[in-house]
Amino acid sequence: MHRDIALLIIALALAITAAVFDVQQHRIPNWLTYPGIVLGLVLRGVLFGWHGLRDAVVGCLLMGGIMFLFYAVRAMGAGDLKLMAAIGSLVGPEHAIVVLLATAICGGVMAIIISIYRGRMGETLRNLGSVLWFHARTGLQAHPELNLDNPTALRMPYGLAIAAGTLYALLLMLWR
Repeated sequence: MHRDIALLIIALALAITAAVFDVQQHRIPNWLTYPGIVLGLVLRGVLFGWHGLRDAVVGCLLMGGIMFLFYAVRAMGAGDLKLMAAIGSLVGPEHAIVVLLATAICGGVMAIIISIYRGRMGETLRNLGSVLWFHARTGLQAHPELNLDNPTALRMPYGLAIAAGTLYALLLMLWR
């Protein structure tokens, strides 16, 4: 239990550092994410043996794979994907699900707040409907207008949501 808490604390430190870069520079640097993935593999391997290394790989692939779907449709940047893969390698598959769900909820709340603050809630809801309808019809491909390449799209530093989701997973673990 203590080793899992320590790994969640390290994951949180990584996520907070990435969130600071995301807010300030609108990107999450590779020099932070790639070593985070390696750190997760090494630490889980050292602390839990071969099963820990396996869990690090599964956590990395689980979180990175799910985020890749959003990256593939240009709804998320590569830095966010790599950060989630790094956190997955640190926390393993058991905690990865909690981090993923908490991050999604935090990201949704942040999107609502930003949309209301910018006076674009109606437009955001219409765009959401358009994106859902587009993907239901065409599958996994980028919407022609509503994607990261659109300069008029609202942007949000998703690193903040990832840090909040990781914090939630840590607090949940401490509360148990």
